[in-house]
Amino acid sequence: MAVTIRELEKIRREGLKALKDKLGVEGMIKFIQMYSDGKGNYTKEKYENPEELTIEYFEKFLEENN
Repeated sequence: MAVTIRELEKIRREGLKALKDKLGVEGMIKFIQMYSDGKGNYTKEKYENPEELTIEYFEKFLEENN
């Protein structure tokens, strides 16, 4: 059974409304966060840069990645 983009959007919208109606906004957000995959490999990445994050480093990172 093929599902159109419009139908998927309707399912998503109605699902979010049902979650919000039943759990409230905060509960809806917490529920979604429970099932959202993170990105990257935290266990590996937390040791890649042992230096303290400085504002200068952060500003440089923003300049290079925007």
